[in-house]
Amino acid sequence: MLVGAVVTQIVNVNFYKTFLLSSRQNGGVDKSVEHFRKNCNDVYAHIIYIGVVVFENIIVQKYKFIVEKCVFLYAIYHLNKAMNEKERILQLRKELHQHNYEYYIQNAPVITDQEFDALMHELTDLESKHPEMADPNSPSVRVGSDLSQDFVQIAHTTPMLSLGNTYSREDVEAFYNRVSEGLNGKPFEICCELKFDGLSISLTYENYRLVHAVTRGDGVKGDDVTANVKTIRTIPLEIPDNIGCPPDFEIRGEVLMPWTSFEKLNAEREAREEPLFANPRNAASGTLKSKSSATVAKRHLDAYLYYVIGNELTQTTHFARLEEARKWGFQISKHIQLAHSVDDIFKYIDYWDVHRRELPVATDGIVLKVNSLEQQQQLGFTAKSPRWAIAYKFKAERACTPLLKVTYQVGRTGAVTPVANMEPVLLAGTTVRRASLHNEDIIKQLDLHLGDHVFVEKAGEIIPQIVGVDLEARQKLGDQLGEKVNFIHQCPECGAELVRYPGEAAHYCPNDTACPPQLKGRIEHFISRDAMNIDSLGPETIDDYFERGLIRDAADLYALKVEDLWGFDGNKMRSASKIIDGIEASKQVAFERVLFALGIRFVGKVVAKNIARHFKSMQNLFNATIDDLMTCEGVGDVIASSVRTFLREERNIQLIQRLTDVGVQMQIEEKELASTALEGMTIVISGTFEKHSREEYKKIIEENGGKNTGSISKKTSFILAGEGMGPSKREKAEKLGIPIWDEATFLERIGQKND
Repeated sequence: MLVGAVVTQIVNVNFYKTFLLSSRQNGGVDKSVEHFRKNCNDVYAHIIYIGVVVFENIIVQKYKFIVEKCVFLYAIYHLNKAMNEKERILQLRKELHQHNYEYYIQNAPVITDQEFDALMHELTDLESKHPEMADPNSPSVRVGSDLSQDFVQIAHTTPMLSLGNTYSREDVEAFYNRVSEGLNGKPFEICCELKFDGLSISLTYENYRLVHAVTRGDGVKGDDVTANVKTIRTIPLEIPDNIGCPPDFEIRGEVLMPWTSFEKLNAEREAREEPLFANPRNAASGTLKSKSSATVAKRHLDAYLYYVIGNELTQTTHFARLEEARKWGFQISKHIQLAHSVDDIFKYIDYWDVHRRELPVATDGIVLKVNSLEQQQQLGFTAKSPRWAIAYKFKAERACTPLLKVTYQVGRTGAVTPVANMEPVLLAGTTVRRASLHNEDIIKQLDLHLGDHVFVEKAGEIIPQIVGVDLEARQKLGDQLGEKVNFIHQCPECGAELVRYPGEAAHYCPNDTACPPQLKGRIEHFISRDAMNIDSLGPETIDDYFERGLIRDAADLYALKVEDLWGFDGNKMRSASKIIDGIEASKQVAFERVLFALGIRFVGKVVAKNIARHFKSMQNLFNATIDDLMTCEGVGDVIASSVRTFLREERNIQLIQRLTDVGVQMQIEEKELASTALEGMTIVISGTFEKHSREEYKKIIEENGGKNTGSISKKTSFILAGEGMGPSKREKAEKLGIPIWDEATFLERIGQKND
């Protein structure tokens, strides 16, 4: 028996990707040996498995070095295994806490659910082997947290635990058998439900009225998002008292963003060159945590409810409670089924793995629950999840298709994005031809060549992304493999030399005075809904006017005439008149939105509003120094420098002058204040109120001469505190000696009757 080849498997601890560093193919072995020879001394602590594969009658003497090295590493591995496992536990905890933060707080996960679950399983396995490493704050014994400092926290009446989950049919069968054993062989039913991909929510009703809507949070307490949830039309605000519903109960479920709302939102964000939401779950979470209930209402969230809790409920099964909740007016999935065997469960899973794409909302798996509430109690809970339920998650669909070419798109800011163009392939119900490669670093990591067969997945079943290359297919191509993909050096639109700024992944075209996509992009941003809101215009119309030479910048819009637009034979008179009317109406748009419409880098809607209200007019802004700008709330040195640079460029000075000449608002219209009772005061609002919403109180403060701010400091005049004011805010206010006014005191001070 002679050594023929060696297989080593190493985990890269930064990216959690598994690489096979050699294979039976001689070419693969050669490359792997050379890589291993250069890097073996750096990987001792990261080795999970080393194996020597042997074959009879094959002699490969040139691999003697790597065999010896493997034997040495194998010994080192076993000597240090226990220590490495303890270090790995600490590392996994740190990484999983970070991933929880990115998933729940930032709504921007950097790894897939499957990768996260694999890390969590690895942690729980290691912790079970090392009970001396027990930690009550380990991610394995805590639910991921979506708590935000911007909301008041409310404790759950009973913990909102997460479910154990799996991607394996074997695990589903094992769960079924565990339940059977836990019930001592007694018959039981499994309630099969779709696992909606949204944000968990708990709704509390008292005296038939919705009083609290709270997120899962850390499982013990969550964020009070009642005001935002009240905008969701499928959630009853009051329940009739004559339909058999108890006056007090809690119902839990999922807040979602339907596909139609998600696609519309992403289209709007793409038009403004804002980052796209990866999936409806992230979009729903970001929306529900918005500080503006009006914004939440515009995005048309939806909700499905799936668990009812209450002392006065008489139903003895989970399924029966959901059927009752449906009668009370809650949206309960129509696709719940009872299973009496593992085969019934698998039939349900197989059906919905195919047909889930026909649903109006995103689903990412199946939830299985023991139906009898008495049996649920008998089975009980682990520290993190119930023993009577499990979630089976669908695997991300993957397809393999040849890479034909890489093209490049230029946005309004000059950012250049590489796009993979592939042979069309069917993926998750749609045909995929293109996928963003994001930036040069991604291209290098993938080591792309034209002709490569690339693996494509859909992030959140909506956005295609290339996740790898079929290296075996590449070997078979041999000399037919195309050239290596290298990022371009010149702008594909204007030919300017691209630049990459320190600390940024993107390349930029610096030719912002003549590069067509940048010029058109700035006009499209100018007319967008959050800017000048000229809704009679759109990207296609702007492109047409640009190609016809009618416009080159935003000011040119105001020189357009009906006869310029009505077509060769005048058949577009009505639409042309509507466009001109929309442009004319935009002259009345407030200064803060004009400032946003100019497209100054780093100046979003909120910052534009703060700057406009601070400086009052464009002339004052022109005269402001960087130090002056930094006195404005929300403006640091980066934004201040960007504003100052923009206002010193001659072409921008001319653009603003031309907009001013045609009557666009360049100063805040001074409205008559209701009173000056709050003049010179800076006020923080915290908690919930009876008489007015938080947004209404912000408006009232401004109408009475005050200024709103979101954080407490020495400059804060007082805090308008409602029910549920956060303890940290109260503590900080008391420490700084800042007065706390309740709702009645506030209304009395501004002269409003508190009746």
